[in-house]
Amino acid sequence: MLTGEWVPPDAPPDEGYWEALLRDGEQGPAAPAEAQLLPWNLEFSGRSASHEIDPWEIARQVMEQGETIQPPVIGWNRGGVVVGWNGLRGFVPASHLRSIPATSRSNLDARLQSLIGRQLKLKIIELDPHQGRLVLSEQPFGPDGDGHKRSVESLCPGDVCQGYVTTLSPFGAFVDLGDVEGLIHISELSWGRVGHPAEVLRSGQLVHVYVLSVDRERGRVRLSLKRLQPDPWSTVEEKYQPGQLVEGTITSVTDFGAFMQIEPGLEGLIHVSEFHPRYTVQEGSRVTARILSVDRERRRIALTLRVPHSPR
Repeated sequence: MLTGEWVPPDAPPDEGYWEALLRDGEQGPAAPAEAQLLPWNLEFSGRSASHEIDPWEIARQVMEQGETIQPPVIGWNRGGVVVGWNGLRGFVPASHLRSIPATSRSNLDARLQSLIGRQLKLKIIELDPHQGRLVLSEQPFGPDGDGHKRSVESLCPGDVCQGYVTTLSPFGAFVDLGDVEGLIHISELSWGRVGHPAEVLRSGQLVHVYVLSVDRERGRVRLSLKRLQPDPWSTVEEKYQPGQLVEGTITSVTDFGAFMQIEPGLEGLIHVSEFHPRYTVQEGSRVTARILSVDRERRRIALTLRVPHSPR
């Protein structure tokens, strides 16, 4: 394990250290357990450290002052790339690499490997000398040479800011806001139904987001994409009235009825008692229904299929 003392360039990595890194790799907690390290027969090209100066103390000062460094990439694994700096090895998760936004798993390994030998503009985002843990994030270059910067201290609920989509997971999307990464839960991506975040966003995409909450102690930020769009329920009673015929798509079928999407984010329930006895529906069916009632406060629309010419 790395300690506060200088470690020779050819020292083998500690397995516990790499297990921790892989957990924070490109897929976060879901990083593939089968990820393998490349053989460590690479020549170290980072800046040499002095035996008299603790490189971890230097790293701490660099992180606290928000400085950027430009170390070379000396290795990679499926979770990201390894850099050598000041006698230490640091890890850059794939989700924090701006040079190659991870748009797909199929060619991610090749793109990570292509970074070996390149110098990246990085900031230290996590530091633990006792565990030998040094995690960095690549800073995107803007017109003035600096990346966009939003720290957790500067964010407040209600803020609207922009960032880059870094990781798409089944439960949501992570967005890099500069010095902090926020999560858009899948329920906050759209007013309509979303099966997977990839239906709405892509990795590397620049997006504007609404800040829902900020946990400064834990460094967690909850974001929303849909809050920047009008809520369809806010004007539902102006657009739809009882007796009106509407067309929509069946989104789900249950024992007590079926839900029909009238427009994105606006669904009504067709109770089983309101099915036409001659017709059946299934998910994906396009149907015509009649509105029975509209309740904006409870966000409910009651529908019936007992109208002429309802499709099968």
